[in-house]
Amino acid sequence: MKIIRITTDNEISIHEFPYGSYEEQNRILRSLIGPHCEIYEHVMPKRLYSSMGGSNRIGTEEGNCVSMLVDEEGIFRELEINTVGSYLYEADRHGNVILGNILIIGEMLGNDGIDFCGMSEGQFDILYPQLERLTMKAREMR
Repeated sequence: MKIIRITTDNEISIHEFPYGSYEEQNRILRSLIGPHCEIYEHVMPKRLYSSMGGSNRIGTEEGNCVSMLVDEEGIFRELEINTVGSYLYEADRHGNVILGNILIIGEMLGNDGIDFCGMSEGQFDILYPQLERLTMKAREMR
């Protein structure tokens, strides 16, 4: 199952969700967010749902709910602003920007609570084309 990475340079790429232990998954997810990411933050940005049509309804279906992962300590590392992530997070309304690379991932209810996973095919098909257009637009505005 797929996840989407969007960099501070407005480059978009597709990755397979890492399988293995939680430790292995977290290590790979952190490395995709950035080389110095030690802790990521789980974010449910409003525009991912209101403008993009992503689902924020958690359930037992793998990847039907989507969310965003960001570097929790981006401000301390003086990372660059992620234009797309900030837009999804509505930074233009409240002033709190997203710093560093972002991941758009899937979620599901597991035995021990919420588990991260890849996006369902339906969610990926809805979100990827729109995020690709958004990153192109952001690159043009630079």
